[in-house]
Amino acid sequence: MKNKLSSFSFKKIIFVLCLLAALFVLASYLIDRHVSSTVECRVYSSVNEAPHQKVGLLLGTSKYLSNGEVNQYYTYRIDAAVELFRAGKVNYILVSGDNSTKRYDEPTSMRDDLIAAGIPDSCIVLDYAGFRTWDSVVRCQAIFGQDSITIISQPFHIERAIYIADHKGIYATGFAAKNVTKRYGLKTMVREKLARVKLFVDILIGKEPKFKGEKIEIK
Repeated sequence: MKNKLSSFSFKKIIFVLCLLAALFVLASYLIDRHVSSTVECRVYSSVNEAPHQKVGLLLGTSKYLSNGEVNQYYTYRIDAAVELFRAGKVNYILVSGDNSTKRYDEPTSMRDDLIAAGIPDSCIVLDYAGFRTWDSVVRCQAIFGQDSITIISQPFHIERAIYIADHKGIYATGFAAKNVTKRYGLKTMVREKLARVKLFVDILIGKEPKFKGEKIEIK
């Protein structure tokens, strides 16, 4: 009798876990579709169609992968930022990324490559505390005083960033960098689905950036 009860309890636990997993998958799918459908009309892939904004927010990422290869996401974002600036669609590029240690500095790396591509240093502004997309977007307004921006990244990343901007009262459009292949970006896309769920948690709890600091004027 005791073994039968134990077996029944175990099956009940498994059933509940499977049910919770199914609900999580469903919720993730609905959130994903909601975010995309809400903002995708403001993500531009043609530089001619992209509206002019004073500031383009370039979302940071690491230049190199763990295997030492150059990160394609990084390369394509730099290319997109250069294209947008050369077309006169932004006057400044605000590079926001992670600089959590002396050896890891996304903003400086991106600035150096932008300058190498011909972007004047005077037109580049660095945000060293863009540890997350949420931080980058919120700080763009709270620290750098921008209420209207063009976000530069891959399309899926831009969608989430625009959704954050909408929640914070920032008018945002996006200029899409070239995307990577499905095989190359599989892990990133899985993380993105989870990040969109986390986005709703951040909204519900009123998440604040890790650092704020003094305001910096972009003239």
